[in-house]
Amino acid sequence: MSLASFSPELLTYSKTHNPAPPQHLGTRYRKVGGFLPEPGNTIICHVTKESETQEVLIQAREKFLSMPEAPQFLFTPITSLHMTLFQGIIEYRRKPGFWPADLALDTPIEDITEIMAERLEGFSVFEPFNVAVTKARPAGLLVEGATVHDRKVMRDWRNAFAELLGYRHPDHEEYPFHITFSYVIDRLEDEALPRWQAMLDEVAADIREQMPVLELDPPAFCYFEDMNHFSELLIFDFEA
Repeated sequence: MSLASFSPELLTYSKTHNPAPPQHLGTRYRKVGGFLPEPGNTIICHVTKESETQEVLIQAREKFLSMPEAPQFLFTPITSLHMTLFQGIIEYRRKPGFWPADLALDTPIEDITEIMAERLEGFSVFEPFNVAVTKARPAGLLVEGATVHDRKVMRDWRNAFAELLGYRHPDHEEYPFHITFSYVIDRLEDEALPRWQAMLDEVAADIREQMPVLELDPPAFCYFEDMNHFSELLIFDFEA
């Protein structure tokens, strides 16, 4: 297959085309031994538990797990499945742009989370939005608003959180909405790329056919110790 046969999302996970070490290896997770402590917070929409969407995503995740190269990835628990709406702060990313501008960079994570929760108490909830899968990548799924209007609403939520909380990541505009299945430990060899592309295309098409709109819980401000579990501290109920 020619290079053009592979999506940019897949080539990011190719040893040949992206030989750099995985971004979070060594801080978020180990090569052996699972996830490392990495306390922080985030604003996410959990996949609704016991929903048809959860079942469809579990089936998709199983296809990832059935790949011969699955041991080269560390998979998150099914119970943690979520879409990230707005990036929060984490212990190992204490620098301007990733941290509220009016708070010291050495402020303990627990204190930051408490302050952010207080600020978010007064957040004016925007209208609901529908989310659809656009593509699959080796780490999981890329998603976006199901319609042009949904996409605008999701961006409005993200921009409003940035204004209220006092920071805007350098990739604020480009950071893709996504649902994570796994993190790469060892990138893919060239010979694996064709079968991965076929699997990713099949997964994305199957999900779009079965669940044109994903069932997600309302956005929630969450605290986490690692990537295994996200505890909801404040829910932005669409019906509020």
